[in-house]
Amino acid sequence: MAGTKDFFNHIEKGYTTKGDYIVMGAAMLNGEAVKDALVKIPLKTLNRHGLIAGATGTGKTKTLQIIAENLSQKGIPVLLMDLKGDLSGLAQPSPGHAKIDERHAKIGIPFEASSFPVEILSLSEQDGVKLRATVSEFGPVLLSRILDLSETQEGIVAVVFKYCDDNKMPLLDLKDFKKVLQYATGAGKAEFAKEYGRISTSSTGTILRKIIELEQQGAELFFGEKSFDVNDLTRIDEKGRGYINILRLTDIQDRPKLFSTFMLSLLAEIYSTFPEQGDSDQPELILFIDEAHLIFKEASKALLDQIESIVKLIRSKGIGLYFVTQNPTDVPNEVLAQLGLKVQHALRAFTARDRKAIKMTAENYPESEYYDTKEVLTSLGIGEALISALDEKGRPTPLAATLLRAPMSRMDVLTNKELKDVIDSSTLVKKYNEIIDRESAYEILNEKIEKAEKLAEKEKNKPTPRRTTSRQSTRQNPIIKVLTSATFIRGVLGILKKVMR
Repeated sequence: MAGTKDFFNHIEKGYTTKGDYIVMGAAMLNGEAVKDALVKIPLKTLNRHGLIAGATGTGKTKTLQIIAENLSQKGIPVLLMDLKGDLSGLAQPSPGHAKIDERHAKIGIPFEASSFPVEILSLSEQDGVKLRATVSEFGPVLLSRILDLSETQEGIVAVVFKYCDDNKMPLLDLKDFKKVLQYATGAGKAEFAKEYGRISTSSTGTILRKIIELEQQGAELFFGEKSFDVNDLTRIDEKGRGYINILRLTDIQDRPKLFSTFMLSLLAEIYSTFPEQGDSDQPELILFIDEAHLIFKEASKALLDQIESIVKLIRSKGIGLYFVTQNPTDVPNEVLAQLGLKVQHALRAFTARDRKAIKMTAENYPESEYYDTKEVLTSLGIGEALISALDEKGRPTPLAATLLRAPMSRMDVLTNKELKDVIDSSTLVKKYNEIIDRESAYEILNEKIEKAEKLAEKEKNKPTPRRTTSRQSTRQNPIIKVLTSATFIRGVLGILKKVMR
């Protein structure tokens, strides 16, 4: 028992906070929860980002649900990427269960069922608040990186944006951008060459093919108006709880290009919109990116660099990013090094590669006299996890194998009727689901080309006027020509001279 008491003091000291916090559960020793040895995460350090990892079926999604609920209760809004479609239950309270009560008795905290304010968002044709952004809002740099363009091609994209700015042509959707590219090497070739230099047809062809590839993954549904205002992600309900925004992505799991495009544009928009916050008592917004490997799977080097930069910088805006994936090795080392909170569920050692991954994962956690980390990683049960966080001074907390608390909301999806009721009651659906297609570059250039073609046709069909001249013809009658020749005149004069003699 002396060992248990020492362990309790070790955890209590390491997880004591002066400010507000959320409770993850109770620390375990030798596979058993130590009652009241609570693992607390300070709200102050939640903008230092985090990772939730573990094999399939070990409870990652429920951990995400637990953190989202507790953040909402503290008045912190959340955005969840729901790729599997199993997070909508947050809108309904848990029905409770004897095993839940038993778990909470071991932890030392009461269980309270609760529902939470939920907003359903959509990036595709699914019902919910439509998230859109215009091509202009992306800007030439971000669009070029998403399309993975060469330096020359990036220059062409910059020229296209400059031309549209100079000529007051809004770039709203992808058809606008494609039209300007085609115009630059077609009807407007001379205009572009005069103002911006010659543009290569082969380069514009390559850019067009990459845009078509993006369109095939459904990007045309994302680009356009009405643009989503990221400030609408930070709403608080009448009870002071932060909204939990659930982005349904169940139909784009096989379209990683669209997913990474959306994520990068969203992070860039949040970074440019939110004010600098510095050190504050709690974050402004927390984003959970489920199946995070989809972002990095097909990302180019330029795109990875952009993500790494945003992860480093965005925390100063009070934004926390939490990646949810099966294995920490799914996340690039440069990003992994920026993550403060790590919640590691069990890993399975079926192959040599698995054992190597477990060894690498264990090295990412602080050493502990109470645990053999590699052994614990393979022996954790469902709803248990290794946790390492940052205290209020930014120092790593003691490693704690934790019996996690149960979600307060339903651990299942909403019925179709319940989901419809949530969407129908949304004020944001009414705000963003109206389709707007105002005059933009596509229509302006079509009109310009049509006018030029009509003018050219008019000039072509104009009758040619008959040419008239005031000068008389110099061609003479042959007889007159002979009579007026010098030889004939001299002959006549000679005859007259003889007659007169």
